[in-house]
Amino acid sequence: MDKKQKQSNLLSGSIWDKALKFAIPLMLTGMLQQLFNATDVAIVGQFVGPTAMAAVGSNAPIVGLTVNAFIGISVGANVVIARCIGQANSKKVKEAAHTAVMLAIICGLLVAVIGTLVTKPLIGLMGVPEDVRPYSILYMRIYFLGAPFIMLYNFQSAIFRSIGNTKAPLICLAIGGVVNVCSNLFFIIVLNMTVDGVAWATVIANVVSSGLLFILLRREKSDVRIHVNKLRLDRRLMSQMMAIGIPSGIQQMVFALSNLCVQAAVNSLGSEVMAASSGSFYVEIMVYFVLNAFGQTCVTFIGQNYGAGNKKRCRQIFWQLMWINAIFTLVISVLVYVFSGNIMSLFNGDPKIIEYGMVRIKIMMLGQVVNAIMETTSGFLRGLGKSMPPALITLVCVCGVRIGWVYTIFAQYHTWEMLIFVYPLSWVVASVVLMVVTIRAMRKLLSDKMPETTEA
Repeated sequence: MDKKQKQSNLLSGSIWDKALKFAIPLMLTGMLQQLFNATDVAIVGQFVGPTAMAAVGSNAPIVGLTVNAFIGISVGANVVIARCIGQANSKKVKEAAHTAVMLAIICGLLVAVIGTLVTKPLIGLMGVPEDVRPYSILYMRIYFLGAPFIMLYNFQSAIFRSIGNTKAPLICLAIGGVVNVCSNLFFIIVLNMTVDGVAWATVIANVVSSGLLFILLRREKSDVRIHVNKLRLDRRLMSQMMAIGIPSGIQQMVFALSNLCVQAAVNSLGSEVMAASSGSFYVEIMVYFVLNAFGQTCVTFIGQNYGAGNKKRCRQIFWQLMWINAIFTLVISVLVYVFSGNIMSLFNGDPKIIEYGMVRIKIMMLGQVVNAIMETTSGFLRGLGKSMPPALITLVCVCGVRIGWVYTIFAQYHTWEMLIFVYPLSWVVASVVLMVVTIRAMRKLLSDKMPETTEA
């Protein structure tokens, strides 16, 4: 297969089989990341102690905000490069790939410096107990040192996604994850380190993952091949990436912030509910990785075909991915719903905790198909370069509904079921609005006078 064919394989032929080949590695990547994160906490808990475990766990909200922001911003690089590929504009593809890598390095360095400086006040704002606070600060400062490599991994993954390759990021992440686990064991068991050992293991793993992706990009045969001497910022392309990426990053951060508000409400219901919520979360997040993978698939497929002027194919991609995502999510949600009791018993044998966990899982699974609609519509709009609408809709319809619900309905009816119901409710509200916006965007796209194909 020559370079042109390799870059254009999303522009013609059947859609569903290419979508599955693209989405499945993305699902596995998300699941692996979650597994490695859980392994970090488990190793600290087993070999260091509860204080160190609490320190690592207390940083989860900050880590989640940071990683979600990185992933969101990298969407801008994915869309811009995919669009240039669709336009068959070889020169722009090369410039966009080099701009993406350079942007990742600069942004990563800025986050490292700023994050290190604000770590102490951030930990203070979170109300971390005094005995845990020094460990939390130590962990976060080391973690932020690895920010450039986390940013680089996500942007390089976006570059590979833009050409239809989701296997390379998965393989590099898997290798990095193995290095992470081995480094954890070495630093903690052999060198008797504490949270600093876990933090340095995370940094090393990110260096390995991003380094391997960089090597692959240096050897890539298509237009996204990276040459060190050509790394520079193209201001116009950078502006386009940031215009798409920043709203996407903010959307992910706002999601995390609204979940913190809900978590505070969970904490008010007692330790048994907290334990049940923690266990069921690990189940739900696996389902989310499935539906989110198809959302990311939609971003790349739409980006390439929109760049090529394939307006009718953009519509076909959206509806096919919508149905595929809904079917996959429905099947997995039903299985999780049916076996919710067995799944919760793997986390804790306490009957009360299992009961509370089953309540959350069953309510959440009933709404996951709607969540799939939300992710697919958001992916479609981002693929068109319209990143602000899904960000604003998420802010108002998801975060606004959740925060408003916690301080009104839940405050009056202080029950576990009433709190968890806010999740599917917020998905329904956001999905309805997103679907209306998406259909309008599709009609405008089809009525646009742009030619079916764009000249390079």
